[in-house]
Amino acid sequence: MSSTTTKFTLHEDWTVVILGSIIILLAIVGIIILAPTFNWSSPADFSSKVFTASNLSSIGFQFVLVLVISGLGALLTGKPLKHFLIVFPVVYFITLIALLLAGNSQIKDLNLEAVIFSLALGLTIGNLFKLPDWFRATLATELYVKIGLVLLGTSIIFSDILKAGSLGLLQALIVVLSVWYFAFWLCRKLKIDDEMTMMISSAVSICGVSAAIATSGAIKGDPKKLSTVISMVLITAIPMMIFMPYIAHYFNFPQEVTGAWLGGSIDTTGAVVASGTLVGETALKISTIVKFSQNVLLGIAAFAISIYWTYSKNPLAKDKDTKPTLGIIWERFPKFVLGFVGASLLFSFVLSPEVTAGAKNSLKSIQGLWFALAFTSIGLETRFSDLFNKDTKKPLYAFLIAQGFNVIITLIIAFLLFG
Repeated sequence: MSSTTTKFTLHEDWTVVILGSIIILLAIVGIIILAPTFNWSSPADFSSKVFTASNLSSIGFQFVLVLVISGLGALLTGKPLKHFLIVFPVVYFITLIALLLAGNSQIKDLNLEAVIFSLALGLTIGNLFKLPDWFRATLATELYVKIGLVLLGTSIIFSDILKAGSLGLLQALIVVLSVWYFAFWLCRKLKIDDEMTMMISSAVSICGVSAAIATSGAIKGDPKKLSTVISMVLITAIPMMIFMPYIAHYFNFPQEVTGAWLGGSIDTTGAVVASGTLVGETALKISTIVKFSQNVLLGIAAFAISIYWTYSKNPLAKDKDTKPTLGIIWERFPKFVLGFVGASLLFSFVLSPEVTAGAKNSLKSIQGLWFALAFTSIGLETRFSDLFNKDTKKPLYAFLIAQGFNVIITLIIAFLLFG
C-alpha cells in the first residue's frame, strides 16, 4: 500500500494576518529594528551617512526580518522555497536601489516616493529581460502589499482623527460615497468589465493602491487588472501631488481648505504628506487627518464590496433569486482586513502611549519597505504590452475622468466644510 501526504497550506489572507501580527508583536515586546537612513545629497554622504556600520546593521536586520517573514509566507502558501531563496534577494536588491534613489535630497525636493522608483526599476528590468515563468510565479506582490496594509493599521489612531473634529470624517464619508458611485456609474456606461469597475471605483474614491488591493482581495480579482489600476494610480498621483499645491497657492486657498482638498483627492498617503508639506503646517495636518479618515473606511468598504460581489456574482446561484449563505460571504471576505482593523484597534485603545511611541518608527519603516518590495514585484511581473493596450483604453479614460470628478467635488466639499 502506498500512502500520500497532503502538504499543509494556508490561505494567503490568513497568512498575512499571522505574519503581520508577528511583526507587530516583535515591536511591542521591544524587539525594535532601528529605521535605516537612505538620505544623501552628495557621494560623500554614502560613506558618512548611508554606509556606516550602524546603518548597514539596521539595513541588514531589516533584510533578515523580511526574508524570514517572506520565507514563512512562502511555506504557508505552498510556494517552492528554493525559488523564493533566489527571487527574494533579487527583489530586495532592486528595492534597495530604489530606496537609495529616493533618498537623494534633490529627489526628495520633488516629493517622489520610493515606490515610484521601485515600480520604475521593476518595469525596466521586467521588460528589458525575459524573466523565467517560475521567477514571475514566485513574486509575492499581494502578500507584500497586504502585510504593509496590516502594518498601516498601526498608524490609524482613532484618537488622532477625533482630535481634528468630525469635519474630516464627514468629508471622507461624503467624498468616498459620491466619487465611488460616480466612478462605478461611469465604468458601467463605458461597458468596462465588473472586476476593473470595482477596482477603479475603490482606488479613485478611497485610498488608491491600498483600496485597489483590498477590493481585488474581496472580489478575487485578476492580478493583471490590479497591476493596471495600480499603475494608473501612481501615474496620476505624481502630477497631482506636484501641481495641486501650486494651484492652491495661485488661487490663494486657505490652508485648511487646501489640506482637506489634498487629503481627499490624492490617492497615496505618502503623496498627501509630501504635497501638504509644500503648503504649510496647517495644510499638512488637515490633509493627513482627512486621508487617515479615508483609510479608516478601507476595512468597511472591503467588507461591503465583498458582500455585494458575493450576492451579485454568487457562483452557486442558478437564478437571481438564490441568495448566498453567510458561509459564502465569509469565504469571499478579505481576511487580511481583520488584521488591518485589529492593528488599528490595538494601537488606538489597548496599548499605552509609551509602547506605541517606541514601536512607531520601526513599524513605519518596515511598512514602507513591504510596500516598496511589492511595487518592485509589480514592475517585474508587468509587461508594457499588457499595461496600456486597446483593452485598457476605456479603463484609463474612466480612471482619468473619475479622478477629475474627484478633484472638483472634493474641492467644493472642502470649501463648504473648512472654508
